[in-house]
Amino acid sequence: MRRQVLEILSQRGTLIEPDAADLLCMQPNPLKVIDGFLSVSKKGLPMVLTRKNMEEILSFGSTVQEIPNINVITKDTAERERNYAVTIKKDITGMSTCIGDIADFMKLFQDRYRSIKRMLLRRRELQGSVSIAKAKKLEREIKIIGMVSSARTTKNGHRIISLEDEDDSITVLVLKGSPAFNDVVVNDEVIGIIGNTAKRGEMIVAKEVVRPDIPINGGLRRSDSDSWAVFVGDIHVGSNTFLENQWRSFLEWLKTAEEAQDVKYLVMPGDLVDGIGIYPDQEDELLIDDVYRQYEVLAEQLKDVRDDILILASPGNHDAVRLAEPQPALPKSISCNFDSNIRMVGNPAMVEIEGRQVLIYHGRSIDDWVGAAPGFSYERPLEIMKEMLRRRHLAPIYGEKTAIAPEQKDYLVIDEVPDIFVTGHVHAAGLGDYRGVIMINASTWQDQTLFQKMHNHTPDPCKAFMIQLGSGKAKMVKFT
Repeated sequence: MRRQVLEILSQRGTLIEPDAADLLCMQPNPLKVIDGFLSVSKKGLPMVLTRKNMEEILSFGSTVQEIPNINVITKDTAERERNYAVTIKKDITGMSTCIGDIADFMKLFQDRYRSIKRMLLRRRELQGSVSIAKAKKLEREIKIIGMVSSARTTKNGHRIISLEDEDDSITVLVLKGSPAFNDVVVNDEVIGIIGNTAKRGEMIVAKEVVRPDIPINGGLRRSDSDSWAVFVGDIHVGSNTFLENQWRSFLEWLKTAEEAQDVKYLVMPGDLVDGIGIYPDQEDELLIDDVYRQYEVLAEQLKDVRDDILILASPGNHDAVRLAEPQPALPKSISCNFDSNIRMVGNPAMVEIEGRQVLIYHGRSIDDWVGAAPGFSYERPLEIMKEMLRRRHLAPIYGEKTAIAPEQKDYLVIDEVPDIFVTGHVHAAGLGDYRGVIMINASTWQDQTLFQKMHNHTPDPCKAFMIQLGSGKAKMVKFT
């Protein structure tokens, strides 16, 4: 019962302290207690349930209702919007089952390995791959698939990779003069290796590193859609560096400009508000120091958006959901403030919009990529997005700045190739293409904070990106 209670609360975006969980699970029907309280409460559940909260909730015990069926969205069973051609194809919301024990982490990495291995086995170069255990016994060119447990450079400039599959592990040597050396290898990604065994099977000397990548295509195939989608990110309502005048100019443009008359969709990939306690001394830069009030102000502003535009909004690391990815959509206690034309989704989310596959990811893992190799930087997020697509994973590096929730399924695997891939987080603005996938880093509506200034990070704010869903035509509009 305790596990089920934790799952239900997690699906509603709420954490619970251990002593509060103990008190709740002592009740004859814990789930009815929670549902009964929600039926009479206007604010809903708090983000963190304490014992004191639990005692207050139990005072509502006389008004209980049967638990409603939870709407579960999976890749096989997607929910279709009533008035828009939108399907949510992949989203953690309502599906989180992790508790956080070792078994959950094992299932997460097993799912990652198996999912990406299937992609690698479709690569012509890796036909005839064998397990690591079998490769150790062969004295010829071999092909293996494994997850990188570590990668380092020797004092002679060669690269040493520790690679493991589900049963065994081996050391891979990549010589500094070889073609395989030019490609950055990061921890916890799943790769293929082509090479020869050495030292009686204790090591493989790599000739080639193979990644799952995405197939080469000529871009979006033209469709008969005449709709435009607009992408804006990192709004940060509540900060005293929030560029409100420019944001309102954008909302007015969306409502009245001739070039915006065919806009049917607005996509907002995270950091909708500035939040509370996200970085040191943030409280000194807050105009609104109540996170619920921040969302109320944003909801009021978005009422200026035309009613025929569907807004898809996902959370980021500043928003009021769990920090660990994948993040569920904002809880009902917050989303209830927004109009019906606003649809909250998780982070990441794969959404089909009028036949186009749109991958929405806030982009927190960009922090880890920047630290992984000298060639990556905050000023060039599109290069990092390309690396995500090549590896078919949004956040392969575990244990750094990006917290990963140990779900049984790895929702950060890019199992379906998107037509449009949008991120935010780094307050840069970029529009590009990789093998036919349109890539967008969706700018920001916040000026430089003291924290960013201290780290010499200059934002590129107040830009909106437009994509014509029928042709793939793209353009950027700046609001100054």
